[in-house]
Amino acid sequence: MAGSKSNPVASAVILPGQGPQDRLCRTAGAAAHPGASEPHAAGSVGAYSYGASDWPPRGDYSRAGNDYTCAQNHNAYTAEHHDIYRRLCARQSALLPGRACSAFIDALPQLGASDAIPRFEAINERLFKATGWQLVGVPGLIPEVPFFSLLAARKFPVTDWIRTPAEFDYIVEPDVFHDLFGHVPLLFEQRYADHIQAYGEGALKAHALENASEPVPGAVEMLSRLYWYTIEFGLMRDERAGGQLRAYGAGLLSSPGELAHCVQSPMPQRLPLASTADLLRCMGSSYKIDSFQQQYFVIDSFDTLRSLTEPDFRPLYQSLAADLAH
Repeated sequence: MAGSKSNPVASAVILPGQGPQDRLCRTAGAAAHPGASEPHAAGSVGAYSYGASDWPPRGDYSRAGNDYTCAQNHNAYTAEHHDIYRRLCARQSALLPGRACSAFIDALPQLGASDAIPRFEAINERLFKATGWQLVGVPGLIPEVPFFSLLAARKFPVTDWIRTPAEFDYIVEPDVFHDLFGHVPLLFEQRYADHIQAYGEGALKAHALENASEPVPGAVEMLSRLYWYTIEFGLMRDERAGGQLRAYGAGLLSSPGELAHCVQSPMPQRLPLASTADLLRCMGSSYKIDSFQQQYFVIDSFDTLRSLTEPDFRPLYQSLAADLAH
């Protein structure tokens, strides 16, 4: 990744008063249909996806500051909101053994009691001490550059509203459950947390490369594909589980259907992510947003992920762009 780590993720749809300048739509927590993985938006990439969305962004953006963050407003949650969160946590927690990576299961209690939506500041007290990260509230999807900038500053944006009862099994975009349950526990793991920060830094560099005097077209999209197949839908050989296959991607860990599918089904391909050639294949791969993935990429450890994505990604972007041109 241009100088740090790689994985563009961003949250961007067309916000009120904006044009279709943002190519990334968060899809990390919305399902394309009830049988699909938990969350996906329309588009094409990484916990988010490319292309303008057909639906307006959800949330009150008048509450957001210039960096798109906002206070959580915990007092606005109703008893029904807390109950939805409790039931989602209970359902998903029961599915984790034998499917989620050990590091995730170990860190999940750091979210606090699951009987109500946690206060972000309470999690922040523990999270900052563990890895130097903080959670910040956002009203919903935000543009890619602000999203990348927050990650680079070790600030993870969390949507502060929760799905309705009618959306319990199917939601179009990420909500507070997906963001907290799917993404935050592994931010307590130092190697993973460092990777996410480096991803934000690398994504900003990819964005700059696309807008340079001699642009590298498609750099953010290529990096976003890596994000999709790692941070959202990544698998690993869990050393603490005897090298067995386990999920670490947030889109899998928060999905009631795809979590079992990704680990146990004989149908999808499970490809290694251990070399530069594997990295190029991953960054050149399309993916499904309306059904379970047909392929997954498997790392040996978070150290592997860091080492693969540490080099300058510009030559990789140029190589892939040249291949696409032919």
